[in-house]
Amino acid sequence: MKRRLHRAARRASANPVLRQSLRSLKPTPNLWGIAGTLLLFILPELLAFWRGTEITAWAHAHYLQESDRILRLNYWLLEKLFEDGGSWVNLGIGIALLGWIIYEWRRGSS
Repeated sequence: MKRRLHRAARRASANPVLRQSLRSLKPTPNLWGIAGTLLLFILPELLAFWRGTEITAWAHAHYLQESDRILRLNYWLLEKLFEDGGSWVNLGIGIALLGWIIYEWRRGSS
């Protein structure tokens, strides 16, 4: 099992298409990269920890009252996103991305 995992890791690291796709996922080390990470990863999780139950109750009430199916689906999705509160995993990923961006930014300016 361990050998298979090592072989798969070696093949993945040697694959140029996979390497290029990983490079394209890397956020840009500038103000827009920081703002995007803050707005898309960190802020929603902090809101979910802070006001997750209120957002869920509000979305559920609007879901029950909405007659349009598409809008009802949006409220259902909002309810499902915030029903368990925040995610420590997503918050950790956001903080790690923010640290990575700041590290790359400082390394590039030195």
